[in-house]
Formats: sequence, C-alpha cells, structure tokens
Amino acid sequence: MRKKFIWVLIVGIIIGAAGLGAMNYALHETGKDEFCSTCHANNTTKEWMQSRHYSNQYGVRVGCSDCHLPKEFIPMMIRKTKALGEVYANFRGTIDTPEKFEAKRKELAESEWARMKANGAQECRNCHHMDTINNPEKEFLKDMHVSALSGGQICIDCHKGVAHKAPD
Repeated sequence: MRKKFIWVLIVGIIIGAAGLGAMNYALHETGKDEFCSTCHANNTTKEWMQSRHYSNQYGVRVGCSDCHLPKEFIPMMIRKTKALGEVYANFRGTIDTPEKFEAKRKELAESEWARMKANGAQECRNCHHMDTINNPEKEFLKDMHVSALSGGQICIDCHKGVAHKAPD
C-alpha cells in the first residue's frame, strides 16, 4: 500500500509539473506580439507599428502584453480568460474584417479604458514614472502629470489614441 501511495505521489508530481510547464508556456506564447497580430493584423497591429510605442528614438518597443496584460498573476488570468472570449468573437466573425472591427472599435476601446481606469493605468505606470519626467523644454510637464494623477485622472484620460487610433 505504501509503494502504491509513493508511485501515485510521484506520478501526481510529474503530471502537476508538466501541467504547470504547459500553462506557463501557453501564457508566455499567447502574450507575444506575433500571437496578437494573428487576429489584429488588419487593424490595431498596423496602428501600433506606426506609433511611438513601436518605434522611437530610444530603441524601446512596447509590445501588446505590456499595455494589455497585467503582470500580476490573478489579474493576468482574469484578462487572459476575457481574451478567450475575444478570440472566440474573432473566429465567430464578429471582428474579423476591418469594417466589423471599426464598428466595434468604440465598444472595445471603452472596455479597455474601463479596465485601465480600474487599476489606475498600472500598465502605463510600469514604464512611465512621473518622478523621472525631465524635459527642459517643457518643465511644466512633471507638475501637470503629478497634479492630474493626484486628482484621480489616469494616463488614458488625456492620452487616448497613443498606440492605436482612438474611436470617433
């Protein structure tokens, strides 16, 4: 009986480790720009590739998951679960053409803005730090941003359409 328990335990550990490895791999792969671009090639990917988040003088490229995927595990899993519905909608034909996507752009953007509002635009603040703003030509920027954030505004209240075209 003891040998059987040990074998069941060993097999359980192996299956559990393989499951965690597969889940980690899936989370990583589905967070890559190439994965997102498979469905968004005709809409937001083109916009992103023309933005400063894609190409800038600093050589920094901000990818899809940097803005659209929380880093913390539970919020990330919630977002990934919601994304399954979006992938399904694409396959169902809801947003599979540029015209259909444009018809839904405002609804999709508002959903994303609400998510960002709920977490204080954490994805923006992962890279943009208000205390390090330093532009000698526009010294007012630091105070303006600190004031806006302390007043309850978040980045996208003013910066809609930074990486993607804002809806009309």
